[in-house]
Amino acid sequence: MDHNLVSSLIWLAEIAGVSFAGGIIGSISGLGGGIVIVPVLTLIMRMPIQEAIGASIISVIAVSSGAGSVYVRDHITNVRIAMFLEVATATGAILGAAVLAPYISPKVLSILFGVTLLTSLIPILANIGEELPKDVKNDKLASLLRLNGSYYDKRMRREVDYQVSGIPPSLGIMFSAGIISGLLGIGSGVLKVLAHEICMKVPTKVSTATSNFMIGVTAAAAAGVYLHNGLVLPYLVVPVATSVLAGAFLGTKLMENMSNSGVRKVFAIALGVIGLQMLLKGLGFNL
Repeated sequence: MDHNLVSSLIWLAEIAGVSFAGGIIGSISGLGGGIVIVPVLTLIMRMPIQEAIGASIISVIAVSSGAGSVYVRDHITNVRIAMFLEVATATGAILGAAVLAPYISPKVLSILFGVTLLTSLIPILANIGEELPKDVKNDKLASLLRLNGSYYDKRMRREVDYQVSGIPPSLGIMFSAGIISGLLGIGSGVLKVLAHEICMKVPTKVSTATSNFMIGVTAAAAAGVYLHNGLVLPYLVVPVATSVLAGAFLGTKLMENMSNSGVRKVFAIALGVIGLQMLLKGLGFNL
C-alpha cells in the first residue's frame, strides 16, 4: 500500500478519535466539541487555527443535533430559555464571524480562547460541590416569560423543580457568547453555561442541556461566513462531524446518570487544561 495513503488514513483515524472524545466531553459539559477539537488540531496537528475553527463550527452543529435532541426528548432542556436568549447569541455570532474575525490574528485568537476559558473557572470552582442552587426565586421577567421549569433527575431519582433569575445580565452575556463563537468556533458554550448557572442559577444539568440545544443555532449563524471564506474543508469536516456526533450520543447517556457536581467537575477540568494550553500557545510558548 502506498506510504502516503497509509499516512493519510492514520491521520484521519487520529482526527476521528479526537473528535469522538470531543463529542463526549462537549455533550457532558455543554461546551460543544470545539473545546477539544480546536486545541488538538492547532497544538498537535499544527493546523492553522482558522481552518480548525471552520471544522469545529460544523462539529458544534453536530453535537447540538445529537446531544440536544436527546436532552429535549428527556425534558432536561429549557426550550423557553434557549429560544429567548438565542436571538442575542446569534446576533453576536454574525458580528464576530463577519466583522471581527478577518481582522484578528491567530495569536490573538488563541489568547482570547485561553483567557475566556480560564476566567470562566472562577465562578465554577466557587460552586464546584453544589448539587442544586439554593434560595433562587423567579425575577419579574422570568415569571412573565414562564422560564422556570422541572426535570426528572435519573441520578437523584426524583423530579427537580427550579426557578430562574438574572435575565437582564444573561442577555448581555449571551451577546458576548455569540461574538466568542463567531471568533473561536467553540459554540460559545463556555459563556452560555456561565450565564445559565451563575446569572440565572439553574441546575447544572439544565445548563448543560440548554447550552447543547443553543450552540448549534449559534454555530450555524457563523458557519456560513466561514464556508464563504473557504475555511470549511470537506476532507477535515467529514471525519470530525461524524465522530463528534457519535461521541455526543454516548456523552448524553453518561451525563444523565452523573450528579450535577460531577458534570460541573468535567466542565472545570476541560476549561482549565485546554484554556492554559491555548493561552500559552498564543503567548508564543512551544507546546
